Amino acid sequence: MIISITGLPGSGKTTVRNALAEQLGFKRYSMGDVFGKLALKHNMTIGEFNSFAIGKPEIDHEVDNYQTEIAAQEDNFIIDGRLSWHFIPQSFKVFLDVDLAEAAKRIFAAKQADPTSRQDEPNYASASEVEAAIRSRLEVDSTRYQGLYGVDYLNRSNYDLVIDTTKIPANEVVSLILKALPRA
Repeated sequence: MIISITGLPGSGKTTVRNALAEQLGFKRYSMGDVFGKLALKHNMTIGEFNSFAIGKPEIDHEVDNYQTEIAAQEDNFIIDGRLSWHFIPQSFKVFLDVDLAEAAKRIFAAKQADPTSRQDEPNYASASEVEAAIRSRLEVDSTRYQGLYGVDYLNRSNYDLVIDTTKIPANEVVSLILKALPRA
C-alpha cells in the first residue's frame, strides 16, 4: 500500500507522515524536502525557488520523476508532496486542510522554537507575514501545476480522504487515516 499525503503548508503533513510510517512500519518520503534541497542548492528560500521554477519544467520533472520511480520500485511507503497523488495514482490519497491563519501560527511558532529548522524557509517577523507567504506560495504552485500538468492540487475531489487539521491534534488525524485505509 502506498499513501500519498498532500495539503496546505502548516497542515501537519510531515508530522502525520512520520507518525503513520511509524505505526505501519512503512518507509517515508518527502517531495517537499527534495524541493527544499534544490532551493538551498540555488541559495534560495522555498518561496523564491517556487517562483524561480515557473517556466523551468525541468525542475518539476526532476522531482516528479523521482516519485514515479519510487512507486515503480517499492510498495508500503508514505509520501508527502503537492503532486504525489497525481504521479502515484494507485496511492490512497489524503489531503490535509487547515485554516491559513492557524497554519501561519504553527509555522511561525516552529521557526521561533528552532530557527535552524527548515533552512529553506526564511525567518519571518510575524505570523501575518507567514500567512502572506503561504497565500503567495499557493497561488504560484497552483499556476505552475495547472500550466505543467493541467491539474489543480487544491481541488479536494482529487483525494480519497480530506481532513481539516485546524482543531485536531496529529494523533487524531493519524487515527482518522488509519480507519479510512482500504482493507486488503
